Amino acid sequence: QGRLVESGGGLVQAGASLNLSCAASERFFSIYAVAWFRQAPGKEREFVATISRGGVNTHYADSVKGRFTVSREDAKAQAYLQMTSLKPEDTAVYYCATSSVTTSDSRRINFWGQGTQVTVSA
Repeated sequence: QGRLVESGGGLVQAGASLNLSCAASERFFSIYAVAWFRQAPGKEREFVATISRGGVNTHYADSVKGRFTVSREDAKAQAYLQMTSLKPEDTAVYYCATSSVTTSDSRRINFWGQGTQVTVSA
């Protein structure tokens, strides 16, 4: 079974940047689409961004469009989420996930990471 491990979360002030990483143990990482989701306290898990196999296509939630960038490096079996101009409402646990098809639907996810906390202070 594949395993995903996120890192790079932390506590930052509004306006700052953070770069999240997702390391995969799955030897066939390159055949999966990768997505990022987040879950704030008391809220449903929500889609953030996704990148297709090969990195050709990306898609973002409206709330992060223009501020976040998703990328992948298949040779290292890693994916990334660059976050800029962070806002307090970006505070959440961020999850890396893989799926057989590019999707923003959490029900179509095959594997989830354990999550990394991002906290943005005002």
